[in-house]
Amino acid sequence: MSRETGFAIEIRERYLDVVGDRWPAALSPQPDELLSSWLHRLAIANGVAPRSFAGVLGLGGGMWSPRLDVRLPHELAAWLGVRTGVAPEAISAMAMTEGALAPLLLPLRETACRSRSTWTQFCALCLAEDRAPYFRRSWRLASRISCFRHGCGLRDRCPACHGAIAPFAQTDLIPHYVCARCGFDLRGVAKISVEASARRLERSIDDICKAEIAKGSPTIHEWVARLLRVPVVVGVGSGRPLANLPASARIRCFERLAQRADDGLIAGAG
Repeated sequence: MSRETGFAIEIRERYLDVVGDRWPAALSPQPDELLSSWLHRLAIANGVAPRSFAGVLGLGGGMWSPRLDVRLPHELAAWLGVRTGVAPEAISAMAMTEGALAPLLLPLRETACRSRSTWTQFCALCLAEDRAPYFRRSWRLASRISCFRHGCGLRDRCPACHGAIAPFAQTDLIPHYVCARCGFDLRGVAKISVEASARRLERSIDDICKAEIAKGSPTIHEWVARLLRVPVVVGVGSGRPLANLPASARIRCFERLAQRADDGLIAGAG
């Protein structure tokens, strides 16, 4: 009579005792990566949908990751550093902490009508070329209307459902370059043209902002205030400030401003 073959049962250490506090997957931040972008990528790499990842971090729902872009608690940066192996300083550097440019940040709107701004923008060509597609910090500024690398206009909505970009609301393990509302792959969006003169003006504005911040000039606040009033100067957007306008309207603002022969914006800088 043969003996039955059973399963060998062996007592092993608990998982956390083996791996410690580190998560299985750790991702290095990409150049100019936005904190929320890194968090979405980190969540998916560790097998957690972005919407559920808010609970892992002890946060509420809604726009949990964009809120961290503008206010990242030091203790949370340290906590993430332990679990990812990324230095807390590098994590904090992905947040939008430039106080002088804070008025130029696109406001946090989970939903918005077409005449209003959304919280971030993107370049489809950048996302398509990235080895690991990610969203840039510079795309959060209302003063950015084009991609400096590809020369095309930035978009702030999914072209399929016309909704704002909402990877923080994704309930499945789907990359954040796929629209969380309708499933459209944002890498396949058609290119938007922007007049060369407007792109030159945009670069000049970006250079001036960086120079003013680097030298700690108090005139940066006046400069930012002038930028916010550009729609009034050129007659776009019914008098709303630059940060409250959608990407298409801000592109028109820069194109009209670039066409003005006597444009006091640049002349009054510095």
